[in-house]
Amino acid sequence: MLPERSTKTAPFLFALAVLLLTAFSPDDALALYPDRIVRIVVPFAPGGGTDVIARTLAQEMAKDLGATVIIENKPGAGTIIGTQAVATSEPDGYTLLMGTFANAVNPSLNAKLPYDPHRDFAPVALIARSFNIVVVNPKSPFQSIADLIAAAKADPDKLSYGTFGAGTSAHLAGELFKDMAKVNLTMVPYKGAAPGITDLIGGQIQVMFTTVASAASLIAGGQLRALPQLPTVAEAGVAGYAAESWYGLFAPAKTPADVIDRLNKSAALAVQSEAFKRLEVNEGLVMVARPPQELDRYVRGEEERWRKVIQDAGIKIE
Repeated sequence: MLPERSTKTAPFLFALAVLLLTAFSPDDALALYPDRIVRIVVPFAPGGGTDVIARTLAQEMAKDLGATVIIENKPGAGTIIGTQAVATSEPDGYTLLMGTFANAVNPSLNAKLPYDPHRDFAPVALIARSFNIVVVNPKSPFQSIADLIAAAKADPDKLSYGTFGAGTSAHLAGELFKDMAKVNLTMVPYKGAAPGITDLIGGQIQVMFTTVASAASLIAGGQLRALPQLPTVAEAGVAGYAAESWYGLFAPAKTPADVIDRLNKSAALAVQSEAFKRLEVNEGLVMVARPPQELDRYVRGEEERWRKVIQDAGIKIE
């Protein structure tokens, strides 16, 4: 039998517990977010373009959020390892993913993924886009896209283009070009942009479809020539051609909507910073930072567009 004092105080303690549990509304919870370190997982090794953009984003968002935002590099399996790590993380807004072009093409390149690209993620913000360009050796006889198309049609087995590996944006941009221009180019895979560009400069391959970020300094230094920056490939004879890289922020599915909204607003503020303005110039980026639903629509559109290219070219990652 409980002492009389305990019996009398029990209802009071119960009422107090209920009061404490109901005293904090969702707004109060949001006011506390973030109260610890926020991680942005980059599914690539340090030093690449995605890593640079993610670190700049982390630096600027930390100022707005009033918390430490760190980068965690988890490369491997064509971004699948890092992406899966976020898919299985707690949906609390403390583990995020810097998504890229790979997010849109991996479902078509891989027969089975260890995550669902839509069901397991919540879009946060489309951060930036970067258009792919066509580059050649400065001594190349090709002065235009029209020259390249004419040469490829004249000798279908002669010309080759380098990629950063099967299924990368450089590879698929080349396959899209071949399909739309009705030409044949031999694909030569490399383990990254640097060795491919080295062979392009050395004359071992004739052309590359690459991002502005990976080629801008070499174009400026006269080691590469763009074909050309203006007009665009579409304007130069391949109507409707468009290939671009992009960078988007994702959270695990079921992350609270108010946390997603807070992160979206923080990302939108970050891309207006001086640091991102420098990236815009140096890396050829177009800053976006749209609402979450626009990132979702964009990725679904990219998935559909590249699925046909991948299927037509018979590309599969084993």
